[in-house]
Amino acid sequence: MISQSFIFLLLLLVIGAIAKNQSILIAVIVLMILKLIGFDSKGFSFLQSKGINWGVTIITIAVLAPIASGDIGFKELIASFKSPYAWIALISGVAVALLAKGGVTLLSKDPEITTALALGTILAVSLFKGVAVGPLIGAGIAYMAMKIFEFFK
Repeated sequence: MISQSFIFLLLLLVIGAIAKNQSILIAVIVLMILKLIGFDSKGFSFLQSKGINWGVTIITIAVLAPIASGDIGFKELIASFKSPYAWIALISGVAVALLAKGGVTLLSKDPEITTALALGTILAVSLFKGVAVGPLIGAGIAYMAMKIFEFFK
């Protein structure tokens, strides 16, 4: 019998195909295969708990690759700080990392929020060509907004 989660994955597969979004297609196909071979009983909770950290690590490797390849060195680093845009990027990087810290906390504690963030990310990736780093950043923004709301409540 086909489960509700499998039907949901099929729907996401269709959305990914219509939107021609390779990331969604690959993710859904991998999850469907894992579900079909019986990996879902304990495997999905393991993926859920470790996947964000793995993803952040892979993104960090991709960002640091130009340093490892020699495309970016100390000369480029020093030159970049002559630009006001580099300072804006530096401050933005700090802000996003701090937001993401709150996002990790929120994602691990509140499944209702996780569902809404995941749906928002899926919609953005599928329909608007967004990038699937949204749940972590979105959770951080949501966490900050919730704290502000609680402060004024």
